[in-house]
Amino acid sequence: MSDKPVDNGKRTWLIASTCAGAVGGIAAAVPFVASFQPSERAKAAGAAVEVDVSALKPGEKLTVEWRGKPVWIVRRTPEQLATLPKIDPLLADPASDRKPDELTPEYARNVHRSIKPEYLVAVGICSHLGCSPSDKFQTGAQPSLPDDWPGGFFCPCHGSTFDMAGRVYKNKPAPDNLEVPPHMYLTDTRLLIGEDKAA
Repeated sequence: MSDKPVDNGKRTWLIASTCAGAVGGIAAAVPFVASFQPSERAKAAGAAVEVDVSALKPGEKLTVEWRGKPVWIVRRTPEQLATLPKIDPLLADPASDRKPDELTPEYARNVHRSIKPEYLVAVGICSHLGCSPSDKFQTGAQPSLPDDWPGGFFCPCHGSTFDMAGRVYKNKPAPDNLEVPPHMYLTDTRLLIGEDKAA
């Protein structure tokens, strides 16, 4: 053990400089560590989207963006809903059995492919080559559609047709139904797209 007296001034200076160095190191590390966090833009790209559907009238469609994709919310009329079970024989995947976990959540594996029969929530991207189909809600003969057209969606790129539940018709280029994104109702008229589990 040394008998030399302790230099209190030197000791204080060493402690102070060590603390200052530690604070400086932390300050330098914070921006670096923060860079690992997703940007606000990235968060927004995957964030759930809340939509008020109270103003949507029967027969109308609203489009919102979720994860950079157009999501359609269609309020179907009673007549449009009534046609859905009648056209099952004309569809390639009427019960949404293909890729069920990828394209159709369990709560939408029904004839209307939705939680509430009145509202269709679907990603508006054709399963063929990623084009966006057009609304063809009017029934009857129209260019590029059959004379007994019951209403639905038509992809002008390669002629794929979908019914009012986003189910693809047989013998069309599109291999699958339109995707139903995860969604849930917060109230009767407020819809959350991108989440389907209550917190």
